[in-house]
Amino acid sequence: MQIECQQSLPQPYRWHEFLAFHGRDVQQRSELLQPQSRRLFKALIWHGQPALLVLQWDERQVQARLHWPESVVQDTDAHSQHQHQQFQALLQRMLGLTWPPSALLQAHGRHAELGPLLDRQRGLHVPASHTPFEALSWAIMGQQISVAVAVSLRRKLIEAAGLPLDALIQQQVPEAAHLLAYPDAEQVIQLSMDQLRALSFSQAKAQTLLSVARAVQEGLLPLDDWAQQSAQGLWNGQTVEVVAQQLLAMKGIGPWTVNYCLLRGYGWPDGSLHGDVAVRRAIGLLTCTDKPDARAASDWLEQFKPWRALVAAHLWASLADKSY
Repeated sequence: MQIECQQSLPQPYRWHEFLAFHGRDVQQRSELLQPQSRRLFKALIWHGQPALLVLQWDERQVQARLHWPESVVQDTDAHSQHQHQQFQALLQRMLGLTWPPSALLQAHGRHAELGPLLDRQRGLHVPASHTPFEALSWAIMGQQISVAVAVSLRRKLIEAAGLPLDALIQQQVPEAAHLLAYPDAEQVIQLSMDQLRALSFSQAKAQTLLSVARAVQEGLLPLDDWAQQSAQGLWNGQTVEVVAQQLLAMKGIGPWTVNYCLLRGYGWPDGSLHGDVAVRRAIGLLTCTDKPDARAASDWLEQFKPWRALVAAHLWASLADKSY
C-alpha cells in the first residue's frame, strides 16, 4: 500500500538544517539520506506497523510516498482521506512548516544583534521528528551529554527495539531494506531497565524513557492527540502550558527537555531554550559578551516572544559545530 502527497515549499527554503538533522547518525540505522539525489528514506512506525517514508525534493516542492503493509489497510474512502490528512500533517511538521518562520524576520529583522543573523540565514526552518515520541525520547537521550554520545544512544535504541520493514517493502525499495523503524512507546516498554543499562543508558535516562513510554501507552501522555490538535490549528499559549505542565510532571523531564520536545515534536516556535549550552554560547558571540548564564539568556530571549525557540534554532545554526 502506498500513500502519496506533495508539499510546496516557501521561498527561500534552506535545506541545511533538514539534512543535518536527518544525517546526524553516519551509520543511518533508521534513515538513509542521499543529499546528491535529494532523497530521504526513513523507516517509521505508522499506525502500529513498520513503514517506509520516501521523500524526493527540488527547490520548490517535496514529493512524499509512504509504503506500508497492505494487511493493515482499511479500504474505505473516509479512512483513506483520514490517512492522507495525517500524512500531509506529518510532512508539514517534518519540514518545519507548522508555523511560518518568515514572521520572525518581519518582526525582528531590524534588531541590532539578531537582525543581521536572520538576514544571513533566510529560509531557515526547523525540521521536526516524525512523531512527538521520537522527539521526546531523543531529548531525553540528549540531556546533558554531547550530540555524538546522544546519537550513539539513539542508534543502540533503534538496533535493540526498532522493527524491520515488511518483506514486500524491502523488495519494492531495496536500497532501504536494511533500515529499522524507530521504536514507538510500545516497543520501548518491552525493554527492561537492565537492557537499557547494557545499551549505555544511565540509570536516570533509562528510568525516564521507560516512564514516558508507559505513560504514553496508558494514555497519560497523549502525545499524538496533541499533535493532531496542533495540526488542526488548535494550539495557543494556554494549550502549550497544559502540555508543558503534563510533561514536567514526569520525573526526569525538565524545562529544556519540554521546550526541545515542543520544537522538534510539534514545531512550536516559542519554547525558551535558555538552558541550552550552545544557545548561551551563541548569544555571547552574537552580543560580543561573555557566555550568559541561563537566567541572563532567558532575559535576552524574552524580547523575541513568541519566536524564542526559532531564535534558538538560528543561534544553533550560527555555530560552526553540529547542534541538536
